[in-house]
Amino acid sequence: MSDVGNQSCLSTAEDYTSFLVCVFHSWEEWAELGKVEDYLSVIEYLLWVFTPLAVVFILPFLIVILIYLSILFVHVYKRKNQLKDAYCNNLWDGARKTLATLWDGHGAIWHGYEIHGMEKIPEEGAALIVYYHGAIPIDYYYFLASVILQKGRTCHSVADHLVFKIPGIKPLLEVFSVMHGPQEECVRALRGGHLLGISPGGVREALLSDETYPLIWGHRRGFAQVAIDAQVPIIPMFTQNLREGFRSLGKLKFFRWLYERFRLPFAPIYGGFPVKFRTYLGDPIPYDPNINAVELAAKVQQAVQSLIDRHQQIPGNVLRALLERFHTKHKEE
Repeated sequence: MSDVGNQSCLSTAEDYTSFLVCVFHSWEEWAELGKVEDYLSVIEYLLWVFTPLAVVFILPFLIVILIYLSILFVHVYKRKNQLKDAYCNNLWDGARKTLATLWDGHGAIWHGYEIHGMEKIPEEGAALIVYYHGAIPIDYYYFLASVILQKGRTCHSVADHLVFKIPGIKPLLEVFSVMHGPQEECVRALRGGHLLGISPGGVREALLSDETYPLIWGHRRGFAQVAIDAQVPIIPMFTQNLREGFRSLGKLKFFRWLYERFRLPFAPIYGGFPVKFRTYLGDPIPYDPNINAVELAAKVQQAVQSLIDRHQQIPGNVLRALLERFHTKHKEE
């Protein structure tokens, strides 16, 4: 019937415009665009119904974000006098304390970050801090921020050479006294009375360690020789639930081969979970002229392993680490 109607329409078209209208209607019926319009009407109706519901669920998240931004602002504002004095004394000191305040606020908000044993960091004088390296050493950033804010000191740091190749990062590394790590430069920093942080496991430990928290130090003992040459104590450090915050796929064969063969740390990292972080500082290991670098390295590794055994449940569990945000039960208890 529609074909007959279309033919009649075409045959009775009086002008070119009427002809085009008839052709369009014929094509519309042949393509069944009427059904498409019905589908679009249904979709439009569903959007009209569910958009308010989506807004209802999205707005609370926006409010939560706003609340956390407000908390971060208050965290920075309450240190305004300290920051003002820092900027008056030294521009870079002001930048350090401002960034430290931001990182300290992030750690407090996102991870409920705590440090146990901060009194073991000397108020003055040198010390070497040796720590376990997570997939991302974000705990060490929080630690640096706490040292700046609580001790008024800048802890120098040793980083992998790849860090120095990141475009635009050089000013930030200079502000926080990050060095590549030749032993002579490390000894010079310690003899100058500075704190120095180093992870013997480095990138290898970041990629290849996992939720069982193995220390992957190999035969590295340069850090021990640095402490001996500078005649400074070593303070072991470990952060609970670090691997539950961020995890690496570096143990997969391809990514491990890529690193071992080309030294390319390109293993994917996932996470960012707001798990509970607690950093534990062990008792300082004093300088002893009667032991060599091999013996001292083994002693330090044993001290870090002792912190892991005492404070970390093995294997680590993301859900358990998340629940620790709501209670304070420690493994050692």
